Amino acid sequence: MSGGLPYDEAMRAWAAAAPAPERACPLAVPELLKGFHPDHRPGGLVPLRAGPDAGATVPPELAALLEADSLLEDIDIAGAPILDADVLVLGGGGAGCVAALTAARAGARVLLATKLRMGDGNTVMAEGGIQAAVGAEDSLQRHFEDTLRAGHFAADRALVAALVGDGPDCIRWLIRQGMGFDLTDERQRMGGTLLRRKPGGATAARLLSYRDFTGLEMMRALREAVLLTPGIALLDRHPALELLTDDRGRCGGAVLQDLEQGRLVLARAGATILATGGAGRLHLAGFPTSNHYGATADGLVLAYRAGARLREADSFQFHPTGIAWPPHMEGALVSEAARSAGARLVNARGERFVAELAPRDVVASAMLRELAEGRGVVRDGRHGLFLDTPSLEREQPGILSQRLLTLSHLARRAGFDPAREPFLVRPTLHYQNGGVAIDSAGRTALPGLLAAGEVTGGLHGRNRMMGNALLELVAFGRRAGAAAAAGARAERPRNLGLNHLAGWRRGLLAAGLDLGRKAPLLFPPYGNVTAEGLLGRAA
Repeated sequence: MSGGLPYDEAMRAWAAAAPAPERACPLAVPELLKGFHPDHRPGGLVPLRAGPDAGATVPPELAALLEADSLLEDIDIAGAPILDADVLVLGGGGAGCVAALTAARAGARVLLATKLRMGDGNTVMAEGGIQAAVGAEDSLQRHFEDTLRAGHFAADRALVAALVGDGPDCIRWLIRQGMGFDLTDERQRMGGTLLRRKPGGATAARLLSYRDFTGLEMMRALREAVLLTPGIALLDRHPALELLTDDRGRCGGAVLQDLEQGRLVLARAGATILATGGAGRLHLAGFPTSNHYGATADGLVLAYRAGARLREADSFQFHPTGIAWPPHMEGALVSEAARSAGARLVNARGERFVAELAPRDVVASAMLRELAEGRGVVRDGRHGLFLDTPSLEREQPGILSQRLLTLSHLARRAGFDPAREPFLVRPTLHYQNGGVAIDSAGRTALPGLLAAGEVTGGLHGRNRMMGNALLELVAFGRRAGAAAAAGARAERPRNLGLNHLAGWRRGLLAAGLDLGRKAPLLFPPYGNVTAEGLLGRAA
């Protein structure tokens, strides 16, 4: 990263230039992305040498896990206690909870297993809102076209059609679960109209929110619904170490690690739903991340090893406004709700350099260009750009205290007043655009295995629109839950075990890969807990 202006000097330029003048972007979007987006960095991708997608390219940090051997042997699971269910859901974030609720309400016996605790995931950190075409001036077609355009037309059109078509009913469903939304007139809680804003990359105002902690409010409602719904058994602190397969190659559950008891548990089910989230804690290209502690690509590893296909696994989203200073908060997210409300991005010269509501990959790339070309702000060795919250407060008095509550809380933790001093921000690793390939019911290429949420691929193409992630977890959580409940009753796996591992290991050896490397990772390498260490406790 090239040099920039010292913080004090940049602050003087910012104050003198307010409101910030605009500087034209010198590059067209394709050249901007190719030149500055981290997905295109030199040496940033390597080809896979084993598995169903051999030859496809992915980041080396991900390849190391996808081409690793299992943590388990057949002997490891002999004698482990067995739990039986119709549907096993792996992951207790938004997608997992929606899938569990849907399957249970369809009459299935559901086992919901989480790595940490129910609700510990990226869903609670989704601040900006959820998209749905509910406005009179909007349409499903516009939402469809906006999503395809933002993803550079790489998305599966059938998945996008399912997403946007389900959108309005997903909002109604969330309201029935007890979720609150901002209204145009907060005094009319029983009769107000849903407040809608325009998200980045959209042609209409379709972003619905609850203040700037929409995901937290969603997870509150979902968690309460799960706890109150009969037929759902919850296993907190039970990460999945391996999928179970039968002698026909069908998925029939998973091997779980009971973190509290230090033992393995076999969870057998007629259908299994992966809702394990993303991979931000791999810190691709050395970037900080907004993701929760458990986002280590476990679902990709387990599904790929058992025979599921991946797509767009080389594409990741870097959210433009991660905190750059102070160091102890690096990577934490300043919601896009701030830019949707009118906050501007400003370089060290006091200039605006990008349309703040352009698609996220464009905004992040423009920011990385400013930093690379020396127009960044340097504070205590940290490089970033200004998010001009003081001008936002001057133009809309009270917005920071009344609407952007999470932003104000972050500023207090950082030790400054956002009405007087701008945030220092830079892009942070935020979202896994690709993942396990699914159909419109959430089914993967592995019979008996479904998936929903960030672990999946095909819906966002090569860039995700703000607000589509929360909609995705509801729409495809419901679809996967319904399909799993029906599929679990249709056919039961038999002769379950680690049947897929023999072929997997032969493939690794044929490709010259090391069987000594193990996955899933479970927790980041800088923590004091490793998957192999946890397995040792179970021996």
